[in-house]
Amino acid sequence: MAQLKVFSTGTCPICDKTKLLLNKWGIAYEEVRIDIDIEGRREFSEKTNGARTVPQITIHDKWIGGFSELTELHMDDQLDHLMESSA
Repeated sequence: MAQLKVFSTGTCPICDKTKLLLNKWGIAYEEVRIDIDIEGRREFSEKTNGARTVPQITIHDKWIGGFSELTELHMDDQLDHLMESSA
């Protein structure tokens, strides 16, 4: 199972951009499509304190936020550290 999880929908352009960046950075991720996965939608709501927008991202089941927070972590050289940290 991937350490990083992206909660997304099939019609979200920022979700697509997030996945493209993760692929570019060589970071494995699991995608959970909350528009077609009922259990995934429940997990999304629990992990993100009821967030209403996608994408939302967790690392080791810890919610880090959305696209902006992900790119900030990467720019601050903190993303690799979070990925390497134990759960």
